[in-house]
Amino acid sequence: MTFLSIVLDPPTYGWADTNGNLSKPAAGQLWQEFFKRLNIFKTRKNWLPLLSWSKVVLTVPFLYLFIFNYFSWSLLLVAFLYSMIIMGTHGTIWHHRFCTHNAYAFKNKFWRFFTQNLTISMIPEEIYVVSHHVHHAKSDAPGDPYNASGGFLYCFLADVNHQPIAKDLSERDYHRAARLMKHTGIHPNTYAQYLKWGSIANPARTILAWILNWSFWYVVLFLIGGHGLACTVFGAAGIWAVGVRTFNYEGHGKGKDMRRDNYDFCREDMSINQLWPGVVAGEWHNNHHLFPKSARTGFLPHQVDIAWYYIRFMYTMGTVKSFRDYKADFLEMHYNKTDLVEIVAEKISLQKVEKELVINGER
Repeated sequence: MTFLSIVLDPPTYGWADTNGNLSKPAAGQLWQEFFKRLNIFKTRKNWLPLLSWSKVVLTVPFLYLFIFNYFSWSLLLVAFLYSMIIMGTHGTIWHHRFCTHNAYAFKNKFWRFFTQNLTISMIPEEIYVVSHHVHHAKSDAPGDPYNASGGFLYCFLADVNHQPIAKDLSERDYHRAARLMKHTGIHPNTYAQYLKWGSIANPARTILAWILNWSFWYVVLFLIGGHGLACTVFGAAGIWAVGVRTFNYEGHGKGKDMRRDNYDFCREDMSINQLWPGVVAGEWHNNHHLFPKSARTGFLPHQVDIAWYYIRFMYTMGTVKSFRDYKADFLEMHYNKTDLVEIVAEKISLQKVEKELVINGER
């Protein structure tokens, strides 16, 4: 079996049935798997997915205070902008294009750290990165950790049920998994520590980084706008963290073929380009599946790509030293090619009409 076929911890219901088709568990099975994998008392190796959802739960009091103590229309606008645009764009910039696909490189560690902590920390890099490599290798096939054909819950609970790394990797395979995280600045566990904690990330360092990130942002937000602003933004971060778990279900057509001709050019999977995620987060998903290592995925004039604007600005400032941009390749291989095909098809059609006219003696 290939490395990406074994790097994730398989669920108890398996990736595929006896016929090799996607295993589609019932809702009860998915919830049972979810709570089992959050149970830190069963095994300490469940610590990372538990931490991820603990962050979400801890934002609920902030959201409550915003709604019932500090609500105003201006703060509601702040919540919308922060959850929809700032958090979404940062997720694309940091987790997606840098941590997973290494689509650009920072000048030094400071600017990497700066970009990593531009927003309130919600999603552990390890859970996102390793599983996303598998997603691209097995997109919409059994083994894809958020296969849309499995249904909404299959995707929504995937960060716990399907995305953590396997707990029984050989030392060689563990170090291969750790290398996927090397450029992100995450200091990996030793193999002995991995066997103890079941993760690449070290729990002490991860929790300390989380506390420092939240403390910094609460203090900054409080100094700017008091507890009202701080509660609003932290509550908005929690909303984003829940909403982002629905993205791959929507971004792969909810398990149906919703691709459009001459717009969704990647035909190897069911990914689609969606206007809203594209505009607010630069996530033109079908374009991304065509060129996953591209720092830009908004290839067409109307495809706003805020994440790309940040990367390009950082490059202009000298804080990003290099990036990969496949817009020219996209236009040459797909978009302009499509225009040429349409022209040729139109000429053939006209020739057929002229031939029929000649046969009928009308010309």
